[in-house]
Amino acid sequence: MPYEAKHVFASLPQMQRGFSKVIGGDPKGNNFLYTNGKCVIIRNIENPAIADIYTEHAHQVIVAKYAPSGYYIASGDESGKIRIWDTTQKEHMLKYEYAPFGGKIKDIAWTEDSKRIAVVGEGREKFGAVFLWDSGSSVGGINGHSKLINSVDIKPSRPYRMITGSDDAFSVFHEGPPFKFVSTLRDHSQFVNCVRYSPNGDHFATAGADGQIHVYQGKTGEKVATLGGEKAHNGGIYAISWSPDSSQMISASGDKTVKLWDVGAGTAVSTFNMGTEVTAQQLGCLWQKDHLLSISLSGYINYLDKNNPDRPIRTIKGHSKSIHCLTVHKSDGRSYIYSGSHDGHINYWDAETGENDCFSGKGHSNQVTKMVTDGADDLVTCSMDDTLRFTNLNKKDYSASDVVKMDTQPKSVAAVAGGVSLAVSIEQIVLLKDKKKVFTLENLDYEPQVADIHPGGTTAAVGGNDGKIRLYSIEGNTLKLEDQMLNVSGLVTGLAYSNDGAYLASIDEKRAATLFTVADGYSVKNAFHGHHAKPVSLAWSPDNEHFATGGMDMLVFVWTISDEERRIKIQDPHRLHHISSLAWVDEHTLVTTSYDASIKQWTITY
Repeated sequence: MPYEAKHVFASLPQMQRGFSKVIGGDPKGNNFLYTNGKCVIIRNIENPAIADIYTEHAHQVIVAKYAPSGYYIASGDESGKIRIWDTTQKEHMLKYEYAPFGGKIKDIAWTEDSKRIAVVGEGREKFGAVFLWDSGSSVGGINGHSKLINSVDIKPSRPYRMITGSDDAFSVFHEGPPFKFVSTLRDHSQFVNCVRYSPNGDHFATAGADGQIHVYQGKTGEKVATLGGEKAHNGGIYAISWSPDSSQMISASGDKTVKLWDVGAGTAVSTFNMGTEVTAQQLGCLWQKDHLLSISLSGYINYLDKNNPDRPIRTIKGHSKSIHCLTVHKSDGRSYIYSGSHDGHINYWDAETGENDCFSGKGHSNQVTKMVTDGADDLVTCSMDDTLRFTNLNKKDYSASDVVKMDTQPKSVAAVAGGVSLAVSIEQIVLLKDKKKVFTLENLDYEPQVADIHPGGTTAAVGGNDGKIRLYSIEGNTLKLEDQMLNVSGLVTGLAYSNDGAYLASIDEKRAATLFTVADGYSVKNAFHGHHAKPVSLAWSPDNEHFATGGMDMLVFVWTISDEERRIKIQDPHRLHHISSLAWVDEHTLVTTSYDASIKQWTITY
């Protein structure tokens, strides 16, 4: 194969304020899983940089749970589809698909023999169903609720019992199979967000928006205790998870804390304070082997430290919203990938290990549209918040002074060594020197789309909506339009000079890539065709012999400049998501990103 996947840097969970996030655990204790958009993300709990992404759902996935056997995962989406798929093969073959009720699926539970599944959520006529995993045949009913059901769990030993928790503030106790209504538990005064059985099946607990946790006898449903007296937390509780020995429990709350409970004594052993910002609200948790995980509203995954409750052992960061731009920068012999997303968040990743973090301070407040590095260790970014930012890559914190306010929304930015940068915004082209505007072109007779500056720093190429590329000479602090205009097939969507300045490559909405030879008066060297839909990203390999394009057709091509027939086609690299940006780590390593909020690296062999 001319290409193979090298690394996957997965997205964070997709979070929503006021809604719990279910994290699934692998029965063998090696992996955990969660959802983002149409993806189910499986990560290694010891080394979360090892990840796998399942993307076969047509709608947003809400929850995914391992079967107790460990061989299958059931995932449910907002349309009411349940997919049961294989975990042992890389292809994750679909075993069965069901639609138990028409509406969003919020939680899933398996019986310990991996033969029956309970699903609950927001149906039209009913709010839950229990069925055989291999036929979909019903094995009872989930009754007794008048509003959507948030959570379900099944006793992990015979005789089976089932508990559900709903927005009607009730928990309902069922027995079976076939499962049938036994009793209603009315101890909560607000929504019941989470219900969970202990691993030994002796007890189950319910947690609600009223800040209370109640513990019940697992076989009879009789109430045993209320944790923490009147209130377990000062805010709503979104998730609980039992310890493997069934003696302790963690709870995640909107009061920005996670608490560790001694269930027998009914008291909190320790309180993990996760921060003061709204984004520090805790909406999910998982206790797996020795690992205690919680998920913040920000999407960050925290590994909690029992011995030091105020500081997590580690926090996994990344993106939870679609990524729109990428660039690569080398520092101290290591390559770092920088990525900017729809919510204004910028992250940086060690290209080899996947270790990542974000800049400190307050950055962009809206989508990051484009990013480049200049020769002075600055990351230059433009955003829909109408600003350009220059961020020092050694300090890695946002500077309040290095922000340039634009008159109109910037679409693209280019930069070269010597402090020269060029921004293309709606109806304007702006030249900047040393992080300050020095010249603005406006009242143009076309709409500029993208731009790049020749590595020599004396010429800028600007692609327009009229299928033309205009060349401007940079003379001191001014831009002067040159006589020559380059013609391409349609609106220019991407433009880049090769690293040695010998070539200019462009892509356009008519699905063509065009290569111009700079020294030969920008004559056309080659035109490349292969995309089925508009390409939107273009990146040159450091070898200056190849460049990559990616587009709305979910394809990436690596082209050879000397021969338009020699090309490498990467089919659907971000399954069911179109490519939003490309960059190269080295001449054999291509980085791709997409609206699935993940970053992938590919080894390319020519």
